[in-house]
Amino acid sequence: MTIRFDGKVAIVTGAGIGLGRSHALGLAARGAKVVVNDLGVAADGQGRSSAEADAVVAEIIEAGGEAMAHGADVSNEAEVKDMVQQAMDKWGRIDILINNAGILRDKTFSKMTLDDFKKVVDVHLIGTATVTHTVWPIMREQGYGRIVLTASSSGLYGNFGQSNYGAAKAAMMGLMNVLHMEGARDDIRVNTLAPTATTRMTEELFSPEVGELLRPETITPGVLYLVSEDAPSRVIMGAGGGSFAQTRVYETKGITLAGDDITPENVAAQWDKVTDPTDQEILTQAFEQTGKYAKNAADLAGIKLEK
Repeated sequence: MTIRFDGKVAIVTGAGIGLGRSHALGLAARGAKVVVNDLGVAADGQGRSSAEADAVVAEIIEAGGEAMAHGADVSNEAEVKDMVQQAMDKWGRIDILINNAGILRDKTFSKMTLDDFKKVVDVHLIGTATVTHTVWPIMREQGYGRIVLTASSSGLYGNFGQSNYGAAKAAMMGLMNVLHMEGARDDIRVNTLAPTATTRMTEELFSPEVGELLRPETITPGVLYLVSEDAPSRVIMGAGGGSFAQTRVYETKGITLAGDDITPENVAAQWDKVTDPTDQEILTQAFEQTGKYAKNAADLAGIKLEK
């Protein structure tokens, strides 16, 4: 089966360079009409330029595709609405959204200003929410949508000096989980990418040899699957260097205490059981955890709960 996007319209944020550029070119090469969004800022969010977005559009058009550039700041609702309206005026629909735009302002938490913390969260989390919120009613009306949020191993696993970035990227999982549920009726599928690539943000971290292996082009094929017609939903996909994997959150079976036994001392005494991975499970919604705990407590108390 060949994955194609003929007749589909896609928005890719932060698409002037790096991963976003690769995603935009990949979509266009397979038939999508692409809105190349890029504010043209430096890695820390300073400045503004349309040159990089325009260059990607020119590359797509030269290859026979269709594209338009827009320099919306993803955290600015008015600018995002203008971008979406221009896409609708030009092509009449929006099928795909890849939220990729981001900045870095790395410092240890003790040295970081709250302004730098808020700015990174604003671009990554609020920016993702703003663009997604703007296209959401369009996708609902169409009865079709494919959305990718971009997380990071810094959010999933932690990375020294990136409390702001890690917090924003970890939030993508929570946003995806809820949007997956709310979009299911209208065939809006929502997934999350956790990439490791050589980009402007990371190029100083890798040797030339490793940098070549981790080119953005080694990640984009996975993203194209996540926005295809047969895409899954609610998947966190790790990707880099041609490797593709799924990240999952598990909950252990744990323990249940009752009455006077619910003490910190008893939690400490049975910590090995609390953390034992045997029979751990994936919970798919918040009330599954609630139901699990209520049933455990009822079972211990000899109470039969109604289903």
